[in-house]
Amino acid sequence: MSAVRYLTLCVTLAASIAAAAADRLPAPSFWDPNLHLERPDLSALRAIRFLTDDDYPPLDFALGDGSLIGFNVEIARAICEELHIGCTIQARRWDTLVDSLETGKGDAVIASIAASAATRARIDFTQPYYKTPARFVMRNDSPLADATPTTLAGKTVAVIAGSAHQSFLATFFPAATGKPYPNFTALHEALRKGEVDAVFADGLTLAVWLAGEESGGCCVFKGGPYTESRYFGEGVGIAVRKEDADLRRAMDWALARLAARGVYAEIYTKYFPVGFY
Repeated sequence: MSAVRYLTLCVTLAASIAAAAADRLPAPSFWDPNLHLERPDLSALRAIRFLTDDDYPPLDFALGDGSLIGFNVEIARAICEELHIGCTIQARRWDTLVDSLETGKGDAVIASIAASAATRARIDFTQPYYKTPARFVMRNDSPLADATPTTLAGKTVAVIAGSAHQSFLATFFPAATGKPYPNFTALHEALRKGEVDAVFADGLTLAVWLAGEESGGCCVFKGGPYTESRYFGEGVGIAVRKEDADLRRAMDWALARLAARGVYAEIYTKYFPVGFY
């Protein structure tokens, strides 16, 4: 599905299910509502120059006229509005983003760069503004009401070969039979055709598939989410240079404010009408 068609579908679904989604598919929150952060002084900064990718829908992608859009892009713009500061967002090739940040071509990167020991050795991050939990997906006609170690005992679960999801399944669902596949496309096809009882994989990617035409409305999430950092990472924050601590703290303040005011939930529901939590 093209980026434009995906966005159109997301907006249409979000408009029709927004009220119900608030109860059934709440937006995740990574901010303690009782923690009162102070807004750092950014008076010396005229604008935040965000860098992002343009080929990862629905997180960040370019429309036909070249304008940037996506979950990451709207979060960046909302941060600037919350801080009452100018904002520019420039697309660069994903594998050049960290180098571009380090050499001063931008002030922050909002492009789904996972915080890890390797990346933290070079750059710093805000608190996570989203995580990619693991989720089970089953067909609509599955007799299983939930995904637990008991209900999945003796069942066949598709996983990507060599993935953290395969390892997690083997450790915590030992009675299930993990069936490895080479990629997401093969996983989806196996489930859609009824070759396996469930799929266990990255929740965000599964949510995009469930919302798209390719799934044909065949399937739903069950169980989870599973967020163990040892398997699925610390989450995704906005990257900044290590010396820009005030900017990092300011964006943490802005993200917490966006969550408290419901702005984050609105953006999340718009781009993920099938929530991955």
